[in-house]
Amino acid sequence: MDYHKDEYFTNRERSWLRFNERCLSEARDESIPLFERLKFLSITASNLDEFLMVRIASLKDMVHAGYKKTDIAGMKADEQLALLYPAMHEFVAMQYECYNNLADAACGVGMAMLEHHEELTTKQAEFVDRYFEDNVYPVLTPMAVDSSRPFPLIKNKSLNIGALLARKEGTGLEAYGIAKSYSKAILSGVDVTDDVEKKKKKKQMDFAIVQVPSGLPRIVELPANKEGCKYIIRLEEIIERNISKLFLNYTVVCASPFRIMRNADLDIEEEEAEDLLMEIEKQIKRRQWGEVIRLETEKGIDKKLLDILKKELRVTGDDIYEIEGPLDLTFLMKVYGMEGFDEFKNKGNTPSDVPEIPAGSDIFEDIRKGDILLHHPYQSFEPVVRFVRSAAVDPDVLAIKQTLYRVSGNSPIVKALAQAAENGKQVTVLVELKARFDEENNIVWARMLEKAGCHVIYGLVGLKTHCKICLVVRREEDGIRRYVHLATGNYNDSTAKLYTDFGLFTCAEPVGEDATAVFNMLSGYSEPLSWNRLAVAPLWLKKRILKLIKRETENARAGRSCGIKAKMNSLCDPDVIAALYEASSAGVPIKLLVRGICCLKVGIPEVSENIKVYSIVGDYLEHGRAFVFDNDCDPEVYLASADWMPRNLERRVEIMFPVDDHRLKERVMRILDEQFEDNVKKHELMPDDRYVKALAPEDSRYCCQMDFVKQAKEYAKSSSVSKTAGRRFIPIESSERKANDNEE
Repeated sequence: MDYHKDEYFTNRERSWLRFNERCLSEARDESIPLFERLKFLSITASNLDEFLMVRIASLKDMVHAGYKKTDIAGMKADEQLALLYPAMHEFVAMQYECYNNLADAACGVGMAMLEHHEELTTKQAEFVDRYFEDNVYPVLTPMAVDSSRPFPLIKNKSLNIGALLARKEGTGLEAYGIAKSYSKAILSGVDVTDDVEKKKKKKQMDFAIVQVPSGLPRIVELPANKEGCKYIIRLEEIIERNISKLFLNYTVVCASPFRIMRNADLDIEEEEAEDLLMEIEKQIKRRQWGEVIRLETEKGIDKKLLDILKKELRVTGDDIYEIEGPLDLTFLMKVYGMEGFDEFKNKGNTPSDVPEIPAGSDIFEDIRKGDILLHHPYQSFEPVVRFVRSAAVDPDVLAIKQTLYRVSGNSPIVKALAQAAENGKQVTVLVELKARFDEENNIVWARMLEKAGCHVIYGLVGLKTHCKICLVVRREEDGIRRYVHLATGNYNDSTAKLYTDFGLFTCAEPVGEDATAVFNMLSGYSEPLSWNRLAVAPLWLKKRILKLIKRETENARAGRSCGIKAKMNSLCDPDVIAALYEASSAGVPIKLLVRGICCLKVGIPEVSENIKVYSIVGDYLEHGRAFVFDNDCDPEVYLASADWMPRNLERRVEIMFPVDDHRLKERVMRILDEQFEDNVKKHELMPDDRYVKALAPEDSRYCCQMDFVKQAKEYAKSSSVSKTAGRRFIPIESSERKANDNEE
């Protein structure tokens, strides 16, 4: 049977919009604290920005290039855009319906978000005008557009105010211009009195732009109009109220804010680039000049003003969004961060300590006692930072090797790596310069590490290095020992408090050998002939996943115990989905947790009737990847940096690693089972591609994320954690290893 039919797959871009709809459903959920709903609405705006700059931009590029290849669902680029445009406009309408409801609710609890400067009281108006004079006016640069001053570069994602102006007669530059024309005519002996008079009477409409400064706060708190209530106004409203002060010799006929989105997908010819770092720097600058793929304006904008913007920005039709509300809802994250509304926010969680790594202990000794599993953000990310810091100052550590994809703005791990190099350690760091929208940040870190003496690698040509691995080589009494940290998430101490991920510490020799092979592959041209325990993309990982799925299929056909449970961010690899369909047809029960994109369809008769797909959208972003294969009642459990997507499996360096210790294995399986039991934040995929959120009675509500917070706190207090289990990774004998290599 052919499991690759177009009708068996969902368009990935439409599936992504479904994901953002799930985020929006959190903003619309009245059972969630009000300010948490404001935060979710802000997240949907940020998500949509990136989707437009990358995915929609990519589709438009395909249309311009005449690209005819179809997607996973058999749709050409123009057909996908025709599908997506109505959905995006409908989504934006839902966003602003939600915003208006939330703004009303916020006003009811003491947060008044003024929509227009006309709403200001006399006292507030005086404050706003003074604030403009003291803080805003000195920063602004009004940009007129005429024959000598071309339409300026409008930066990507910047907020601007467009204005139509009418010259005041007989003043300033216009009076100078008329007088100059009159004098020139007299000197040439031409009578132009009537012509000059006509110019005086004619009202010319001029166009100008004022960029809303990104360096100033987007929201400004106003004097309270009534006790117990905070009043805020957006910066663009302050500027619009005072815009006439920027054009003293003109009458401002109309003024409206607008915002654009440009194509931000980097097009890097890596084979041609002599210096990848310099080439990426050039491409980042070119982002500001990319094609405009979205124009946002306020609803009711003057038609003449809109026509000018459409012409100059070369944007028409579905790429124009007339917004009934404030542009760029990401400002709501600033509203969320305002003090004084804790009762309308979830109580913050402090990640719990990891009992296997007590404060003040020797972390290398802790790891020698047994592999250690970390579950972030419920458990602290500090042991990972401590691992690198300890290695940096330990006189017995000879080398540190690490991959960095996304790190925080003030990364303690990067600082520790630099310190290690300064202390004479051999430090090799792969900094992925092509990490989308983190390129500039990573370039800064790469140069800093190079100055400190680290050997910095920029990745492999044509591939992104997305795996998360850190190797520490240490000299000990019984010889050289390798300590390894593997993870599903980035080495980012900031996002580790918000993203759910797994990490694993081990000093098992087979894993250490594999880790060395990974870095040799990244830094040189050495592809290992075999792997002990790791499965690495792009050459080996996909084969391994398909093999594991096939084994469950064969077990089902043979009447043996079988089953697949998997958690990931996205699922859109057609070969993996087809393998899952075949497994389902054979009777394998399959349960999937897919946070974002899912191109698999459920409920197809005789194809996917045994597959259930769920998505959890909660307070923490579900980011970890975990896979459980029943294996005839002898479960195999894996964690990975990779989603089941073509880009992860075929165009990136990724790592999938096993969890072999029975207690850690059971812990991962329990975590997945508890997520499947969630009936508060879990959505289920329906056969019509819609997602339906679980609606549990109040007395039986179960939120897995909140339960994991409690479990981590209880585990941290537990004194029964065994540290005598010994090494938990089981070495593979050479004969078994050889058999695995031949099969794959």
